[in-house]
Amino acid sequence: MKIKPLGNKILIKPKESETKTKSGIYIPDSAKEKTQEGEVLAVGPGALDEKGNRIEIPVKAGNKVMYESYAGTEIKIDGIKHLLMDVKDILAKIE
Repeated sequence: MKIKPLGNKILIKPKESETKTKSGIYIPDSAKEKTQEGEVLAVGPGALDEKGNRIEIPVKAGNKVMYESYAGTEIKIDGIKHLLMDVKDILAKIE
């Protein structure tokens, strides 16, 4: 399935949570912290301003980003968890 976000939306594949501590102890799903990092897979065309001009989105596909803790809508694409969120929920690009 191919997803193309609309407007100011961004499709992100979240980074996998750690399954094991540095000392080798496995972390159960119920104790894992929710990740706040991911890779941008697709970007919408951007919102329109009052004059009808497109506002450019500051990230593009392939960028690694940090986002708000509980941002976006969780969707599954081919059985893999993704997030569809608004550009305002992006906190920073990771370089």
